Amino acid sequence: MLIEEITMEDYKNHLKKTKTIIIPFGVVEEHGSHLPLNTDTIIVCEILKAVAQKRAVFVAPPVNYGVCTTTGKHIGTLSISSSALRAITRDLIKDAYNKGLRNFFLISGHGGSLHMSALKEVAEQLIDDLDDLKIAAFSPYDILWKELSAICETPGDSHGGELETSLILALAPHLVKGRATEEYPKLPRPFIVRDKVKYWPGGVWGNPEKATREKGLQAIEIIVSKVVELIDELKTGY
Repeated sequence: MLIEEITMEDYKNHLKKTKTIIIPFGVVEEHGSHLPLNTDTIIVCEILKAVAQKRAVFVAPPVNYGVCTTTGKHIGTLSISSSALRAITRDLIKDAYNKGLRNFFLISGHGGSLHMSALKEVAEQLIDDLDDLKIAAFSPYDILWKELSAICETPGDSHGGELETSLILALAPHLVKGRATEEYPKLPRPFIVRDKVKYWPGGVWGNPEKATREKGLQAIEIIVSKVVELIDELKTGY
């Protein structure tokens, strides 16, 4: 059940069926010259709509902003600090807990390391602070890396590449504007550089030209099945 579409009476009645809520997290971030800035948000929200058709859960409206570091200097990216993300995540969970919810899935369409660390840090803190809380925080790209990589022809595919382009072709094809060319960042690891655009001008990590709608549909099926599996696992105990 999508929270933004229901009344408080609907909420009260649905609470009798489930104490589980999924909070999707996206970002406003460049994804090459061919994908929309809300690519990560579109992907996670549309996939969770499919999950809500299969299981009785609450799905919250997305948190549309997150922590972007590698793409932080690229035009179009609008990032927030880790502390800001931790604060809003903590407040949302605590208030939803006070409104009767007990099982939380924090699912992010953005897999940035500092972004995910902020979500996991809040989860670790609240699991000790709130009685009978159950919580998971993850990006599908992390827990399904092997399965999703198998769909792609591009080794090491990542940001704005074959997989994400395929997903948007399946979910919102009207927002795909041609194809960016194959590119990979050349950041001088382990050094932290200020001008990341210099080392990664196009903002693509992979080969979008190999993307297809069919690959996107495969990826959607894999992610939906995994989220449903985790919801069932939470119900039966872990």
